[in-house]
Amino acid sequence: MPAEGLAADVTGRGPRLVLVHGFSQTGHSWRHVAAALGDQYEMIAVDAPGHGDSAAVSADVPGSARLVGEAGGRATYVGYSMGARICLQLALDRPAVVDRVVLVSATAGIDDAAERRARREHDEGLAQSIERDRLDAFLARWVAQPLFAGLADPDLADRRRNTVEGLASSLRLAGTGTQEPVWSRLAALEMPVLVVGGALDSKFVALAGRMAAAIPSATLAIVEGAGHPVHLEQPRAFVDLLAAWLAQTRQRPAPPSE
Repeated sequence: MPAEGLAADVTGRGPRLVLVHGFSQTGHSWRHVAAALGDQYEMIAVDAPGHGDSAAVSADVPGSARLVGEAGGRATYVGYSMGARICLQLALDRPAVVDRVVLVSATAGIDDAAERRARREHDEGLAQSIERDRLDAFLARWVAQPLFAGLADPDLADRRRNTVEGLASSLRLAGTGTQEPVWSRLAALEMPVLVVGGALDSKFVALAGRMAAAIPSATLAIVEGAGHPVHLEQPRAFVDLLAAWLAQTRQRPAPPSE
């Protein structure tokens, strides 16, 4: 894995929030959240491995979690979809740097080995389609999926900051099928956890419920009128939810060695 760190956009001031985007997005996709909360929090919106200005960085999920943790330091981590899987991995692997974690449209992995293998094969096909058809054609197909039907603005201009090589690498190394399921580890999480799903995304509502039930410190929130990209389809409701939860929970005190 390359030694490069991750690109990040830093705005605002106050307690630190680290924002980690979904596949084919960049840190810029969090700009509405950063603008809404930047007067209360320092916002670090990273470009995940294989994306944006981190396109040349290749990493699997544990490696991505390590790099995100190095970019963000001790903070509250907020992740969406792929970014949520990365933040969850970081919370499990390096809990000392994660004060709180917000998991939006998340999963703790695919339990069944045959299903994981099928997902890896599917993602390999997607990677090959990016390499064959190039970026614009792939992005047009990607955002046209039913999963994103409620997304009024897919922000293709920002997604075009990605590269063919970076997205293909991300699918092959950090796709859902590559990740070992971590359901059995969820009970070990001690920091406050907010699990968010969009009410119109039935698959991930079910996953959100399962995750919240397995995490003793979890709060479950289902946002009405939202599908998979909750924070983009219902930005005001998401910001209000996040702000209220942050106000109600506390960052853990720093250990004596810090």
